[in-house]
Amino acid sequence: MKLHNKYSKEVLLARLQAESFRRRTVSFYRYVNIENPKEFRDQLYLALDSLSCLGRIYVAHEGINAQMNVPEHNIDAFLEYLQSVCELQDMPLKWAIEESKYSFIKLVVRVRPKIVADGLEDGAFDVTNVGKHLSPVEFHELSQKEDVVVVDMRNNYESEVGRFENAICPDAETFREELEDVVETLADKKDKKILLYCTGGIRCEKASAWLKHHGFSDVNQLHGGIIAYVSEIRQKGLESRFIGKNFVFDERLGERVTDHVLGKCYQCGKPCDTHVNCRYDPCHELVIQCSECAEKYGGCCSEECYTNMKSFPWHQKEYRKQLNQLRPVIGEKREKAC
Repeated sequence: MKLHNKYSKEVLLARLQAESFRRRTVSFYRYVNIENPKEFRDQLYLALDSLSCLGRIYVAHEGINAQMNVPEHNIDAFLEYLQSVCELQDMPLKWAIEESKYSFIKLVVRVRPKIVADGLEDGAFDVTNVGKHLSPVEFHELSQKEDVVVVDMRNNYESEVGRFENAICPDAETFREELEDVVETLADKKDKKILLYCTGGIRCEKASAWLKHHGFSDVNQLHGGIIAYVSEIRQKGLESRFIGKNFVFDERLGERVTDHVLGKCYQCGKPCDTHVNCRYDPCHELVIQCSECAEKYGGCCSEECYTNMKSFPWHQKEYRKQLNQLRPVIGEKREKAC
């Protein structure tokens, strides 16, 4: 019984290119008790694989966190499946604002200790004592008031290409760092109205509970995150207060919300908001890179990586073996970026 992908990236991309149908990208999460995550994971994989779904899904005792795409002709069957699983019934879904069949190229379903890595000890605080959920329109209206504090609960590489106007954007590379940073940054604002936002809402669930644990009295969060906000604001014809790009954790690495370009090319400093991963695999650093520098450095993040990539024939079996031996060390760097 096949419970994981067995094909190379080249084969998977070729399959996607040959598809004659469209895919829709969707994300969802839920904090819910899952008694047997391994069994739940296996059943989920088989069901989604049978519908030709692709994506990245984490399952833990505390719930599920999913980003995926679904063939358009299988959407009804996908929704029926969600309703057939008690833990997934009436699941709030957030459909992408930009479509691409290449948002994910394979199906990955993993069991994790937590659905969002926060680096905190279990039981450190009451994760159910969350802030008030605000609809996109409520958040939109409140965020314009002078006496509120809008806080971005995403990592710095996300907020550098898109953010709400006048938002506080902590310079943190991980969610754990951000939780600590926000409490310290807002130490003198515990009686203010705090408005939290993130990509889809899941990080704000824990962040709002964390702030309340530290004595913040009026904590609010954008229900459904930026994805829900942009969708509803566009439907209602309102001018978005989120400007730039919304960073997403799939092959697209971003969805255009407004024409504002907030980032800069890491190499030349030119205005740019296109994220790429360094083509030199032992590095694979996430950077913002303009088209000119991408051509100049062959898609690498630096002259050093470009030189190294040209120096080694990575297609040869022996070099691939050496690369795989390096991956455990490199993995620490990649986990931090996630």
